[in-house]
Amino acid sequence: MERSSSIAKKTDGDDGERNLSEQLVGNEEKEESVEKIFECRDVPPWQKQLTFRAFIVSFVLAVLFTFIVMKLNLTTGIIPSLNVSAGLLGFFFVKTWTKFLEKSGLLKQPFTRQENTVIQTCVVAASGIAFSGGFGSYLFGMSEVVAKQSTETNASQNIKNPSLAWMIGFLFVVSFLGLFSVLPLRKIMIIDFKLTYPSGTATAHLINSFHTPQGAKLAKKQVRALGKFFSFSFLWGFFQWFFTAGDDCGFVNFPTFGLKAYEHKFYFDFSATYVGVGMICPYIINISLLVGAILSWGVMWPLIEQRKGDWYSAEYSSSSLHGLQGYKVFIAIAMILGDGIYNFVKVLGRTLYGMYTQLRNRNVLPVGSQSSPSPPALSYDDQRRTQLFLKDRIPMWLAIVGYVTIAIVSAATLPHIFPPLRWYYIVVIYIFAPTLAFCNAYGCGLTDWSLASTYGKLAIFVIGAWAGAGHGGVLAGLAACGVMMNIVSTASDLTQDFKTGYMTLASPRSMFVSQIIGTAMGCIISPCVFWLFYKAFDDLGVPGSQYSAPYALVYRNMAILGVEGFSALPKHCLTLCYIFFAAAIVINGIRDAVGPKWAKFIPLPMAMAIPFYLGGYFTIDMCVGSLILFIWEKINKAKADAFGPAVASGLICGDGIWTLPSSILALAGVQPPICMKFLSRKANARVDTLLGS
Repeated sequence: MERSSSIAKKTDGDDGERNLSEQLVGNEEKEESVEKIFECRDVPPWQKQLTFRAFIVSFVLAVLFTFIVMKLNLTTGIIPSLNVSAGLLGFFFVKTWTKFLEKSGLLKQPFTRQENTVIQTCVVAASGIAFSGGFGSYLFGMSEVVAKQSTETNASQNIKNPSLAWMIGFLFVVSFLGLFSVLPLRKIMIIDFKLTYPSGTATAHLINSFHTPQGAKLAKKQVRALGKFFSFSFLWGFFQWFFTAGDDCGFVNFPTFGLKAYEHKFYFDFSATYVGVGMICPYIINISLLVGAILSWGVMWPLIEQRKGDWYSAEYSSSSLHGLQGYKVFIAIAMILGDGIYNFVKVLGRTLYGMYTQLRNRNVLPVGSQSSPSPPALSYDDQRRTQLFLKDRIPMWLAIVGYVTIAIVSAATLPHIFPPLRWYYIVVIYIFAPTLAFCNAYGCGLTDWSLASTYGKLAIFVIGAWAGAGHGGVLAGLAACGVMMNIVSTASDLTQDFKTGYMTLASPRSMFVSQIIGTAMGCIISPCVFWLFYKAFDDLGVPGSQYSAPYALVYRNMAILGVEGFSALPKHCLTLCYIFFAAAIVINGIRDAVGPKWAKFIPLPMAMAIPFYLGGYFTIDMCVGSLILFIWEKINKAKADAFGPAVASGLICGDGIWTLPSSILALAGVQPPICMKFLSRKANARVDTLLGS
């Protein structure tokens, strides 16, 4: 899925983060002058913003958040924004550290908002690699486990099993290009065009508020709430583990609405993670997921299943793409592509129009009146921020030399990792990548939408078709997807961070160095965490397992479509794909046409598509999270707004970090002692009879 895009920090648009962004941006607009509050405090030079303690804290939090993101990658792919959690925990850890040093008389440097920004930037950069690295999508889609689920193009030349060495090497040669591609444009994006970057602005306001006396007091209470629910979530995950000694055991398989509903994936699985995700994501996301689950598993799949023997052969297994599974996967792909293409065109259109307007108003383009009005006078905040943002310049030659050097190394290295990915494919990608990275970063500044996965899917189809089925086109397409996604994703992340740094008076140099160090951390931490999952859970990537990695199969089948066309589709599946592809575009068009007032009542196609393949169990969890937040807001809205994100983050972090000890237990061969199963009365009678005999 997709960072800062539609469901969460990592589907096609982050509405959850955007809602929080709007609240925080609005709060900042109400304040007369933020910088006058900090006027008496000196801004440390950029070297002193990069402290040893900042990177120690960043490393610890990066490991924590990578486990969370990896777990979400390998379960449903819905990943909420963790910026608030990173900011809160970074503030808490360093504040605790400095307080301890202060009491012991060893404190040499106070904790500043610039250092807090460095921590937040480093953590988000590191954990972001767990998303853009494709461990739940394109990268794991190359594996033999996923290839066996596709009956087409699963020859050895289209398969590459995970290995710690090549994954780390791949990430190191592709993850830094996006940083250098937009580095020369930081002044244009932040100062000249004054792009909003709602998420970056929201994060900056959060950090600024932490470092005021009133904000620090609230942050302390928020961290306390996060800690309580972190502990509860971790202990709840530990408690559930005792009852999972076999397949289909444990609370996760509780048939909440009856066994018939359970067969169709409708049940509450007691996941603290997705209750927390539901509290962060806006109501329309969770309702859209529920509508998609009801439409697919409640209506469509039972009807298509009745056509077994007519629409598809009854001989196919339930996991065959020529059977019912094919309808689930390819209709979901059609909706995802329809939504992605619509939003790509919309954001690109806004980007081009916004650039045209900005340039025309600055008299750069020869259009309009030459006597345009002078720009309005800058506020005190903008004057101070602009002065410090332009003070520490990053040389243009560094960006050019860095990009060209990494591109040459990458073009020489990647064909050795992925033989079907020829060097000239990579060169073509790198020629167009800076333009696409700029478009993604600019569009993200206007709309808060990063379309990294859309550009990645474009690379899948173009490079896969260019390579061809007989020359490893599937593997080439998936590898090209990884190259493109890493470039455009890190480009938009860096510009978001520059906006945060601009508003907290953090130096662009410290932001860039922090992003580089965070990315390097992520290139090592993320593969290691994935490797732990891969070795600890033998059924990783298998449909119906705890970590089924559903998007790995989706991305692989996109590559198959790009290489072989529609030959893999079962009967009438192509017609249904056309219908749902068009429906995704029409629904998005209606949402934009009716305006925000009514759009909040119209489901999002991207969100609807997710349960088509997975089922509705996690949507029930997320709707429970929404219900908790809704009731809380009715009782005390101010408290819900202040503490809701902290409670949700605690639920997500606690359950997410439990995967570390559970993975270690699995690697050590320690099995849970109890299997708790739920049987029908007839099945239970047969078991009793069998045991009695």
